[in-house]
Amino acid sequence: MPKPAVLLLEDGTLFNGFAFGYAGEATGESCFNTSLSGYQEIITDPSYAGQIVAMTAPMIGNYGANNADTESAAPALRG
Repeated sequence: MPKPAVLLLEDGTLFNGFAFGYAGEATGESCFNTSLSGYQEIITDPSYAGQIVAMTAPMIGNYGANNADTESAAPALRG
């Protein structure tokens, strides 16, 4: 059963939806990434520190991860 989730923007706009993956709270600047590949690089890229990134490509991340494609030792983004 999917768990309810919300996205609350600074101006008070509220979006209801369902959670998947890690359960918890995150705060940060929301942004979009339109890359067709590079999921692992995006997650570990220090330029995304403090941001919540929405990927727009429907299949991004379906190909796994490897040690050669990280930009830093740990994820940099907030969500």
